[in-house]
Amino acid sequence: MNKPPFITEAEAMKEDFKGRTNYWMCRPEITNAKDLQICRAVLPAGEGHDFHHHPELEEAIYVIEGEVEQWVGAEKQILKVGEVAHMPPGVVHATFNLSGKDAMILAILSPGAATGPFLIDVSGEEPWASLRGC
Repeated sequence: MNKPPFITEAEAMKEDFKGRTNYWMCRPEITNAKDLQICRAVLPAGEGHDFHHHPELEEAIYVIEGEVEQWVGAEKQILKVGEVAHMPPGVVHATFNLSGKDAMILAILSPGAATGPFLIDVSGEEPWASLRGC
């Protein structure tokens, strides 16, 4: 089936995540993309996406608005607008908004689908559970 090359916010796949909506703007389910996924997500002040990994997918996080504390493995860096972090498949990572206002990111993942689990949450496991000192 030939799918449209243009996707509006209204046509995006919407995902409820911790009381907010993520907008999947590019995925095989809604476009002809086979090797690409793009998700626009808002991280409210003080919120984040805790430590996890994607066994089969590589990911890039690109900051559109605000700034985030980005972890790649045990390394962290504050990412500002226009900056990016890259995670190869299987690498644990997390994104937190420590500011007082919303941050917006694009999560860009490849390939477009996985045969196993999409995401594995490791936030309750060590060293991830105590890495941030919270």
